[in-house]
Amino acid sequence: MLTPDVSSFMRMPFLSMKHPNSWRLSFCLVWCVLLNGVSTSAQSTITGNIMHGGLVREYILYVPASYQADDPVPLVFNLHGYTSDNTQQFLYADLRPIADTANFIIALPNGTIDPVGNRYWDTFGLGLVDDLGFITALLDTISANYSIDPERVYSTGMSNGGFMSYDLACFRSERFAAIASVTGTMLASRLVTCGAVHPTPVMQIHGTADPTVNYAGGSGLSGIEDLVQYWVDFNHCEPTPEYTQLPDINTTDNCTAEHYVYENGDHGSTVEFYKVLGGGHTWPGSPFVIGVTNQDFNACKEIWRFFSQYTLTMDAGLRSTAAAEKVFTVGPNPSTDDFLIRFKAPGRRTITLWDVAGKLVRTKYSTETTTVLHSEPGIYLLRVQEGERVATERVVRY
Repeated sequence: MLTPDVSSFMRMPFLSMKHPNSWRLSFCLVWCVLLNGVSTSAQSTITGNIMHGGLVREYILYVPASYQADDPVPLVFNLHGYTSDNTQQFLYADLRPIADTANFIIALPNGTIDPVGNRYWDTFGLGLVDDLGFITALLDTISANYSIDPERVYSTGMSNGGFMSYDLACFRSERFAAIASVTGTMLASRLVTCGAVHPTPVMQIHGTADPTVNYAGGSGLSGIEDLVQYWVDFNHCEPTPEYTQLPDINTTDNCTAEHYVYENGDHGSTVEFYKVLGGGHTWPGSPFVIGVTNQDFNACKEIWRFFSQYTLTMDAGLRSTAAAEKVFTVGPNPSTDDFLIRFKAPGRRTITLWDVAGKLVRTKYSTETTTVLHSEPGIYLLRVQEGERVATERVVRY
């Protein structure tokens, strides 16, 4: 059962991307056109699902025509808002034209249905749904099927999807190089428990007149400037930002924008903040104008510009577990026989093998420096957990 405080949050539309029925209908019509192949055919738009936590979890994957299996590419998660879904986010915050030229894959998972009937991400720490585990498992599944650069995995999202991106930065930072939030924030109580293990570049985009996620915070939400300051302090960025007033290119959108860049954080990290003066609960630059939508900059373009600067291990000194956790080798890989796993030192560890659908195939416990893991022919994700450290590798058995 929800606690009274959290229950009141769930009843509020503060995470929503509410749209008129006509807008929802236009989404459905456009989506049907896409699924029937009227759009360009060189790219791949894939709908799929994996089983996680006893639930069938859905996702959309967009693979650009430029993708080549022998060339690892970045992966960008694009997360929908409360009451929305991945098909709407696919079009509303459309990263496809950028992915086509920059050559990255886009993952658009679906949240689950909350107790009041709305689709959402469980960013309240309630434990009703393991969304952190689901997105991690989906990342593993995609990595088992496609050539993903583990150094260049990112997350962005609208509203509740922005909340979820912050959750990934705080509680799955060993897998994500940077995140960006549009109209999202964090519960103040959730931010207190943030456990990011490395300097994490963050971009925040928010309107000062957002009627859904209040710019000033309150009702348990972190204020936007307080949230930005948290990450500035966490990354040890310079306290005084570089400030730019964006040109008012579109004088009819009823808002203007300011850009703040906090530089020189640990290992090259920065925090960027787009403050939309008079802006609403909307995605700047979107062709779908819902309320006060800034058209002086394009959020999709700015988010990719920001992401493209960063890798998970930006230099040898970065406190990322991605480097620290690479404590095993597996070979031969690909293999025509069982996998031989070698460790640098003895230790208690759990070894799991996952298939391309995200299903657990095998679990083994080991304390030795070498161990053999049996598998049938196929493509798998090998995961090794030792204490709080987790390392993964894509493996193939012919």
